[in-house]
Amino acid sequence: MSDEEHTFETADAGSSATYPLQCSALRKNGFVVIKGRPCKIVDMSTSKTGKHGHAKVHLVAIDIFTGKKLEDLSPSTHNMEVPVVKRTEFQLLDIDDGFLSLMTNDGETKDDIKMPEGELGDQLQDAFDEGRDVNVTIIAAMGEEAAISFKDAPAN
Repeated sequence: MSDEEHTFETADAGSSATYPLQCSALRKNGFVVIKGRPCKIVDMSTSKTGKHGHAKVHLVAIDIFTGKKLEDLSPSTHNMEVPVVKRTEFQLLDIDDGFLSLMTNDGETKDDIKMPEGELGDQLQDAFDEGRDVNVTIIAAMGEEAAISFKDAPAN
């Protein structure tokens, strides 16, 4: 046998951050990767082209982390990448130096989520300052995570 040593850096179930989907199967309010960014589709239209051309799909989407608008044009028969998007709810424990301290369902703490900017961040800070118990919804896709909403935790 060989004397080679194998080292495996990561151990996951082999799940990818994206999966391919034919353009014609994409839907409004679904997700798609445009220019390497995970986006939510806000508008899409299909145009029929000339005699021998393929129908083209025009996508307008918003980056789910930056809020930037991105557009793409692709033949309807081609595959596009769709990000695997996961939503998780965490209990807010603390807000410290622009980061949220959150508690997972199994009692672990998670301190790597940035405080959201703008109105959502202001409302979250107010709710925290008032001493309300809040659950924060975190969206995760392609190795990025961000707080997208929060609500009062149900009373026990």
